[in-house]
Amino acid sequence: MSLKNRIVVTGMGAVTPLGNDVNTLWDNILKGKSGIGRISAFDPSELPVQIAGEVKDFDPEAYMSKKLAKEMDRFMQFAYASCDEAMKDAGLVSDEEGKYSIPNTRIGIVFGSVFSGTDEIETTQDALSTGKATRVGPRFITKMIGNIAAAQIAINKGLMGPSITVSTACSSGLDAINVGAMLIETDKADAVICVGAEAANTPLVIKGLSAIHALSRRNDDPEAASRPFDVSRDGFVMSEGSGTVIIEKEESARKRNASFHAELIGYANGTDGYHVTSPDPDGKGAIEVMSQAISEAGIMPFDVDYINAHGTSTPKGDVIEVDAIKKLFKEHSRELAVSSTKGALGHLMGAGGVVETIICVKAVEDGMLPPTINLKEPDEAFGLDFVPNVSRKEDIKVAMCNAFGFGGQNAAVIVRKI
Repeated sequence: MSLKNRIVVTGMGAVTPLGNDVNTLWDNILKGKSGIGRISAFDPSELPVQIAGEVKDFDPEAYMSKKLAKEMDRFMQFAYASCDEAMKDAGLVSDEEGKYSIPNTRIGIVFGSVFSGTDEIETTQDALSTGKATRVGPRFITKMIGNIAAAQIAINKGLMGPSITVSTACSSGLDAINVGAMLIETDKADAVICVGAEAANTPLVIKGLSAIHALSRRNDDPEAASRPFDVSRDGFVMSEGSGTVIIEKEESARKRNASFHAELIGYANGTDGYHVTSPDPDGKGAIEVMSQAISEAGIMPFDVDYINAHGTSTPKGDVIEVDAIKKLFKEHSRELAVSSTKGALGHLMGAGGVVETIICVKAVEDGMLPPTINLKEPDEAFGLDFVPNVSRKEDIKVAMCNAFGFGGQNAAVIVRKI
């Protein structure tokens, strides 16, 4: 089985704790840098967790007007900025008359986020509760609603194709790509802008995740706090940012002489049907989506060279994912490379799947394996090549990206070198 339409990646954009464009992000990933630090957006001293991945030196007015920036929550600004980079990268820009080389009714947008405008909600409620404010501003509703991120892109870029917003926990970003591919497969669009964005490093969210023991508490060592697959891992690190991947019918891209980064050959979504926070201990859902994506790609498990794992650095989650990889890939699991870039970036939540797909695309483009940093003492039970601490040169033809989330949400995407 294979996709009906050949789908190619023509544009990419990123706003992350390791850089506000794709090239800077990729360079810092390969150098093994960390984007994690003590929270600076507010005083975190009363919180049990005081560390996060924060976007640095971000000026929204570099991407949009001052008026538009005021109309958008921070997660929307990230989304708009990463989309702007991706559209320029894809050559998907309108002419002086506002016309695109593809009809604007055939350009879709799929947006993914977990928390959407949580920051706006929390800030507004705090102002009301403390007496700092007595009224709610006129922009409140449109800054908190998740779909307005996609709407602002469509309105300001003059797009009229399908617009869908998905929220599937930490799979949201990858599912934005999945849904985008479905739109192309069903001929609802020729090109789809797939965006994931998050800006939820807020006291309420951090307290909530701390209450379920999901977060690392290494407040005294932020850069080493996220340590996927390490024996001393103690939870993930919250992060913020955005990623955009533009996928397109090959026929459409060729007509407008667009360049290709990679080919999207397989995708899948599924659910464990097991628990609201814990993944199935046997990894059944993870195995199923990886298997479906491989089948759809028309390849065999041994054709996969690299997996960008979900790898959040939680004691249970990493074990279950590694076990699922071993069960599906069998002997090949010891030959393929598996790394988690969450060691460097933290967990970008709804943006994670898109940003990590970008990393997979760069891996096949440049023939470089991104490392799992902070892997000082690998869990002996794992026995896989986690590309520890240092990137390395390797010919990568096929790369898979995994994303798993609360509610048993599972997603996988496969890209191939062109």
